[in-house]
Amino acid sequence: MSSPKERIITTTFHLFARQGYNSTGINQIIAEAKVAKASFYQYFKSKEDLCVEFLNVRHEYWFNELHQFTSKENDIKSKIISSFDFLIYMNEKENFRGCSFLNILSEIPMDNVKILNVIQNHKIDLRNYFSALVKDENISDHIYLLFESSIIESQLFKSNELIEKSKKIIINLI
Repeated sequence: MSSPKERIITTTFHLFARQGYNSTGINQIIAEAKVAKASFYQYFKSKEDLCVEFLNVRHEYWFNELHQFTSKENDIKSKIISSFDFLIYMNEKENFRGCSFLNILSEIPMDNVKILNVIQNHKIDLRNYFSALVKDENISDHIYLLFESSIIESQLFKSNELIEKSKKIIINLI
């Protein structure tokens, strides 16, 4: 059996994906995670703190999956194309859930700097991922923007069509 903290995080993953951040209450998380209220507050002082932890865990998981998925590719072009194939893989795995970070961003006030900083850092790391692959800043930013728009559009339309079109653009771009 997993620890109370692990059960809280796992439950949060499912509820935030299904209901969103604002529609998920602490009492529901406590009930579905089968933990005592005191256990919840032992690990998290607030829902905001839970959200920060959730996003940090999601960040680590997502980048580990991305690196593992693209690790077999040797050249830059293949690694970038594989990154877009990773989006298709995640869409199939998570039923077009989209980006957890952008999903939560749309639900928080912009003055919530604690959560906003975690979201911004995730996107900075993603942008840096492409910058490390492609040394030309304009091209790496173009790829990053295609990647981000592919996530949003595939979630919106429950389709990988734009991801496939983005891969064709990248093949011509590099």
